[in-house]
Amino acid sequence: MELTLMAVHAHPDDEVISTGGILARYTEAGFRTVLVTCTNGEAGDGPGGVKPGDDGHDGEAVAERRLAELQASVAHLGVTDVELLGYRDSGMVGWETNNDPRAFWNIPIEESTAKLAALMERYRPHVVVTYDEGGGYGHPDHIQAHRIAVAATEATGIPDKLYYTAVPRARVRAMVDYLRSTGVELGFEPPADFGTPDELITSVVDVTPYVDRKIKALRAHASQGENIWLLQMPDQAQQVALGHESFVRVRCRIDAPDQEEDLFAGFPAG
Repeated sequence: MELTLMAVHAHPDDEVISTGGILARYTEAGFRTVLVTCTNGEAGDGPGGVKPGDDGHDGEAVAERRLAELQASVAHLGVTDVELLGYRDSGMVGWETNNDPRAFWNIPIEESTAKLAALMERYRPHVVVTYDEGGGYGHPDHIQAHRIAVAATEATGIPDKLYYTAVPRARVRAMVDYLRSTGVELGFEPPADFGTPDELITSVVDVTPYVDRKIKALRAHASQGENIWLLQMPDQAQQVALGHESFVRVRCRIDAPDQEEDLFAGFPAG
């Protein structure tokens, strides 16, 4: 049986931090890995860090570059299949780009769900990974990606497991303490409720062997480097931050342990 993982993400570059390790790990193990990217990233930074709405920002040119960077990124991770839904980047909450009728946020959810459901029918993923209800940090496109992933899962009934990416609060605190111990000044204090409550975490996957690939994949998204804070951290801190990926399992139709170290636990080859 060929096992298949599908990760549903909002923008080019989202695939790396929270799921780059599992994409690399399961590809190396011989599984099929499918990355679905919902938007083309038009609301990203242009050359010189120019933002949407500023003089010189060309959304179409930004998207073209970001999609090329995506291909370089997934080559580092070894992803077997990449699917683009092709929607327009909605931008952050409150941006003028939110009002574009072509923006992913404004597309009727029935339409975008149908496109993702068709991909689930084609690839028959055993495991699907996406964001939680809040999109991780409230980005409209992340929330919409969550909505269509859940809706397509329910409509097709195909994946045996559905997971939300997560950042455990204990790991956030440990990372902050580690950075301070190395003399790194954060310049801010993460709120106490930042991240996912630790008791909700069901699955933690050790992806330490794939950290170097994740860093290369992040660097492939050079046009957005200003926004990828992990690239500004010391090398050892990157190793600590990227070595484990955590998830909340919200759907499971097979016999699997409550606490997992493998998203394919319970499958014959898991």
